[in-house]
Amino acid sequence: MCVKTTKSRAAAAARIAARRVQRLRAELLECLRSCFVRTQTWQQATRYVSAVASDLPKRNGWTIAEHVGDRSPDRTQRLLNRAVWDGDEAMILVRRFVVDGLGTAARRRRGLVVGALDETGQQKRGAATCGVKRQYMGCAGRVDNGINTVHLSYVREQVGHALIGARQWIPAEQIDDPDTARAMGLPADLRFRTKGQLAIDICTDAYADGVRFDVICGDEVYGGCTQLREFFEQQQQAYVLRVACTFLLDVGGGVRLTCQQAVKQLVGPRQWEVRSAGTGSKGQRWYAWAQIATASPRHLLLVRRHLGTGDLAFHYCYLPERQPTTMTRLIRAAGLRWPVEEDFEFGKDQFGLDQCQARLHTAIRRHTVLVMAALAICAVAAANSAPAPTPKPHHRPPPTRPHQQTPA
Repeated sequence: MCVKTTKSRAAAAARIAARRVQRLRAELLECLRSCFVRTQTWQQATRYVSAVASDLPKRNGWTIAEHVGDRSPDRTQRLLNRAVWDGDEAMILVRRFVVDGLGTAARRRRGLVVGALDETGQQKRGAATCGVKRQYMGCAGRVDNGINTVHLSYVREQVGHALIGARQWIPAEQIDDPDTARAMGLPADLRFRTKGQLAIDICTDAYADGVRFDVICGDEVYGGCTQLREFFEQQQQAYVLRVACTFLLDVGGGVRLTCQQAVKQLVGPRQWEVRSAGTGSKGQRWYAWAQIATASPRHLLLVRRHLGTGDLAFHYCYLPERQPTTMTRLIRAAGLRWPVEEDFEFGKDQFGLDQCQARLHTAIRRHTVLVMAALAICAVAAANSAPAPTPKPHHRPPPTRPHQQTPA
């Protein structure tokens, strides 16, 4: 009898969750309607979103066409390539949907709001696809032929996260060659932008839309971009950005040290503190942490040391005036960079983010924004159905200092 009751409750919960997803899908897709000139094109887009959110093993023109009941992929290809609709406006509406939806789910919780920057790629064959080049592909873990897109994830601590901005990186040689640019469908006014500059463009769009972040996070690609750091400082935007071990710090008195040198010369054994960077798939993520002051009262270096291997990771931090500057807050922020990786993994495995077979610039962007819409619906539904997190005691926490014994 208990088993039946449990199954009944589970079935009821599943039905409620399904209805919530359907309601949110209808809500977002209705919002997107204003981006389309023709109703038929909007309807095709709604079918596209439903198809990428289905359990199709592969999401390409033929499989999507079969899923939505089309005889051929012509309508799908027309939607991505030639139909008249505003993909940029659709991106704005997806962003607002995520920010509002996760904000509602947050209720009175006071967790951090983080903007996490990262890029992800899609391996490609040949040289005809817009943006394709032999380059380092994080998805492959090596240099390979493919395309890369910079993304911004909106992360609400202990609530949820989803992608809210994207710009594809295009090599300068493709932009500068008129024939290549024309063949790839590049906009006539497109100018070369580094990944750091693309991050500026994405964040500028978010700020213009009223989105605010407590902290911006990113890996070495973004931490190493001086122009990006200066942009955030002009915006009075706190950041915790990873930098390379060779990144130079001004520690005062005319002395400049690399991050590696600064740790060796300025951090003693008792200055390390073991703290959690947040909950991961295997529980709390414990590391040893230390911070190093710089000549600027608004900047510091946060250093993370792996408890097992001793590997170091360096985070260059900017702390605007009149904003909280505790070490705990910075560690929490540093630990909230990983959700963008989860967005990529989920977006690729469940929605085909990396399965776009289009070659033209507009088509790739349209596929990206429609997949982001599907991901947004899922993220908002999950956030609004999840119970408020309750802190769980850790029976054997690591020592506060690495040199101390773990308490019995």
